[in-house]
Amino acid sequence: MAKRIGILTAGGDCPGLNATIRGVAKALYQKMDDVEIVGIVDGYRGLIEGDSHEMKPSDFRGILTTGGTILGTARTPYKSMKIVEDDVDKVARMKQNYKKLHLDGLLVLGGNGTHKTANLLHQEGLHIIGLPKTIDNDIWGTDVTFGFHTAVDIGTEVVDRVHTTASSHKRVMVIEIMGNKAGWLTLYTGVAGGADVILIPEIPYDIKKVVKAVERRAENGKGFSIITVAEGAFDIEEAKMKKKERAEKRAAAGFATATNRIARDISAIAGFDTRVVVPGHFLRGGSPSSYDRVLASQFGVYAADLVNKGIFGVAVAEQHNMVTHNPLELIAGRSKLVPADDQMVMAAKSLGISFGD
Repeated sequence: MAKRIGILTAGGDCPGLNATIRGVAKALYQKMDDVEIVGIVDGYRGLIEGDSHEMKPSDFRGILTTGGTILGTARTPYKSMKIVEDDVDKVARMKQNYKKLHLDGLLVLGGNGTHKTANLLHQEGLHIIGLPKTIDNDIWGTDVTFGFHTAVDIGTEVVDRVHTTASSHKRVMVIEIMGNKAGWLTLYTGVAGGADVILIPEIPYDIKKVVKAVERRAENGKGFSIITVAEGAFDIEEAKMKKKERAEKRAAAGFATATNRIARDISAIAGFDTRVVVPGHFLRGGSPSSYDRVLASQFGVYAADLVNKGIFGVAVAEQHNMVTHNPLELIAGRSKLVPADDQMVMAAKSLGISFGD
């Protein structure tokens, strides 16, 4: 009897989703004599509503380099999963549809929220395997997530291009990089792009020290500066506040993130011509880099091997350049944040990069 394996992609999109789907499918077809793959449409919404379709080998051809996800995706917050809305018990519906589809296992590609729901389904008795996707690189237990390196490449190109106009016009360019809780993407982009200041959520900044760093460059004859700012960065005063208080303070001031306020303060305090650049969703779109194509393929093959061995309730990971797996209950609800003494932070400081601390 054929094994039936479901696949879904949830949360935000990123480069490498299709490459991972392809890796899983091709390896399953190679490793198992009789397997059927079921695509769940638009993440957990599709599993809740029973929106799915059986897939053919031809569906997985030509998607290694394609960005986005052929299955579609949606954000279905974990905190809403156990809430009955419109007489719909989401967890019960997902279990019902899993059984209705006669699935022997379900592979979920996503970030932190996706893995929390994956663990919930695992605890409900379903056979689940998670695959770590996010440009934030903040999933606990894995050194890297697919999508991260591509986003770093794109962010670095943005910084490179901004460098030339900053130098030409002698401006301070403040570049906002995605990353609400974790600063990995901003950190790596800043180092790769030669930023002068890097501001991340894990290291609250002092605006006076940020301004001082820019002024010091000007005193040394460098008339421009590049500042990369994680969208979730906050200053030392905001660090004392709760998240809701910070949001209310920013709303009152007309700033959703710290980036525009930083640019305004640098201009007001030191008189520099300052501009803000927000690449936004450019960072998560388009074709995956060669690194992410390889990583996604490795993750996909490893997940297929787990299916073949009947190992479920785990999430694929890379540790010390080896693909492995972690129990879902150990990673669900945990984030991998940048330690203040991280080796990359120390390297950046040794290069003269300021973190405003």
